[in-house]
Formats: sequence, C-alpha cells, structure tokens
Amino acid sequence: MNRRELIRAVAAYTADDVKHVEAVISGVTDVITAVVAKGEPVTIQGFAKFAKVERAARMGRNPRTGEAIRIKASKRVRVSPMKAFKDTVMAPNSAPRLATGVYPTSLELLAKQTAERRAAASAVRAAAGGTKKVAAKRAAGTKGVAKRAAAKKTVKAVRTVKKAARATTRPVTKRAGVAKRGAATKRTVTAKRAATKRSPAKRAAKRTARR
Repeated sequence: MNRRELIRAVAAYTADDVKHVEAVISGVTDVITAVVAKGEPVTIQGFAKFAKVERAARMGRNPRTGEAIRIKASKRVRVSPMKAFKDTVMAPNSAPRLATGVYPTSLELLAKQTAERRAAASAVRAAAGGTKKVAAKRAAGTKGVAKRAAAKKTVKAVRTVKKAARATTRPVTKRAGVAKRGAATKRTVTAKRAATKRSPAKRAAKRTARR
C-alpha cells in the first residue's frame, strides 16, 4: 500500500473527504517528523514509537579481517512497534474488520459517500436558510409592532394636546357668550323702558291732535 492508497482507504473507512484525509495524514507525518527531528520521541499508543537515537563512539571489529576498529558516533531513527500492534499483527483474527470497498478501495464507494455528504450539507444549508428567513420575519414583525406602538403613542399625544386645548378654550367661549347674551338682554330692557317712558307723551300728542 502506498501513500495514495492509504489516503483513499482511510477516506472510505471514515466516510470522509479524500482531500481532508490527505491534509490530516500530511499534518500527522509533518508533526511527527518535526518533533522527532528536535530529539523528542513521539509515541502513538497501540501503534508505534518514533525516536531519534544517538550512538556514542565505540570500538568494534571488522567482520572480514576481525581486527579492532573505532566506530564513530552516529545518529539514527528508530521506529518501534508497540506491543498491542505486534500482538494484533501476529494474530490477524483480532485485527480490525474493514468493510467491503475500504481496501482495496472501491471508487464507487467513495463516490457514494461524496454524494451523501453533499446531500447532508445541502440539507444543513437549507435548514440554516429557513432559520434565517424565520428570524428575519420575526425581526420585521418586531419592528412593525414597535412602529405601530410608536404611532399609537403619537396619536394619543395629539389627542391629549387637543383635549387640553379644548378644555382651555371652552370656558372662555362660554363666558364670552354669556357676556354677549347679558349685554343684549340689558339693551332690550333699556329700550323697552325707554319706549314705556315715551309712550305717555305720544298718547298725549295723539289726544291733542284728535281734539
């Protein structure tokens, strides 16, 4: 199995996108390489341990001639499989079971999983769009309620002002009407009295004319 086959197999096993799996595997290998290069070991429980080992200079023996030679100090990388990994590999019956199409990886299975992910994403977007529309309608309704409440307050304020104005002008109007009626009544009474005073003279004049 090469890198490409590994990526496809993992994508089929996890039902994830191939590009996403490739990015994750690249990230894992890059991080492990960088950390081990600094001299710090990386241990993945149940799988393997990656470490950089430094060997000091020592004396050895030439396998051909048998003479003693000095071996220089060296550094090398050691990948040690963990016990659980070794035990599982040695007993295949206990290894994880892969579904049909995971490895060898079926392109039809990958295409089916891609279609399912796209359908799920479309459903999520549709639900989110519906939620946004409902929120927008609620916000519009709230704004409408606020506008109507403000309009009602304005109408009430105008009515209050009009009532206050009418309450202020009515007593004055009533007093003016009463004053007018009183003046007219006084003039009428005065005229009647004057007519009454003039009537005897008129009657006397009429009598004189008759004689």
